[in-house]
Amino acid sequence: MIVLPWRETLRRLPALLLGLYLFGAGISFMVEADLGLGPWDVFHQGVAEITGLSIGRVINVVAFIVVLAFIPLKEKLGVGTILNAVVIGVSADLTSALLPELQGLPVRVVAMVLGPVLIAIGSGFYIGAGLGPGPRDGVMTGLARRGIDIWKARFGIELTVLAVGLFLGGSVGVGTVWFAVGIGPMVQFFLRHLTMRAPAGLPTVALKGR
Repeated sequence: MIVLPWRETLRRLPALLLGLYLFGAGISFMVEADLGLGPWDVFHQGVAEITGLSIGRVINVVAFIVVLAFIPLKEKLGVGTILNAVVIGVSADLTSALLPELQGLPVRVVAMVLGPVLIAIGSGFYIGAGLGPGPRDGVMTGLARRGIDIWKARFGIELTVLAVGLFLGGSVGVGTVWFAVGIGPMVQFFLRHLTMRAPAGLPTVALKGR
């Protein structure tokens, strides 16, 4: 378990929660645009299609299942890991309920473009808070410590969930391409500006995202 002094945890908590909310809102924008999703959300949407659950609830369930993989991988949990598994799915469902129906291709394209931007800003806030890795990236970093290059672990996992999600009926399209091309550089940009500095005497915790 990643542990920081409670005062420092409380100082970072608002950024963590804001980031997770924006992340879920970005997913919702892409879902409502219906022009394609990122790999994990293609999978989430596919599971939602066959189970009848909302995509937010599927995100929550999948996140907690993935967290179980931390045990054999001996990956460290943090408060951010648990809140990630709860807040993103809740935010996605809440934002979908609040958004008006997106009518017309131009409006849907704007929502599709904004989705990954919100996800990247959210990632900058919540990863920059340094309170624990996201469930999915925690698995990837755990595999990397066992000799698998992290890019290979990430590519293999995301290709698998994309293929399964597509088979189950998840949405793949231009939004999937935009997510794949844009998310990395945007997260890097926002992390540079939103990462919280550790007070003197505390180690900087380098963490991954979702």
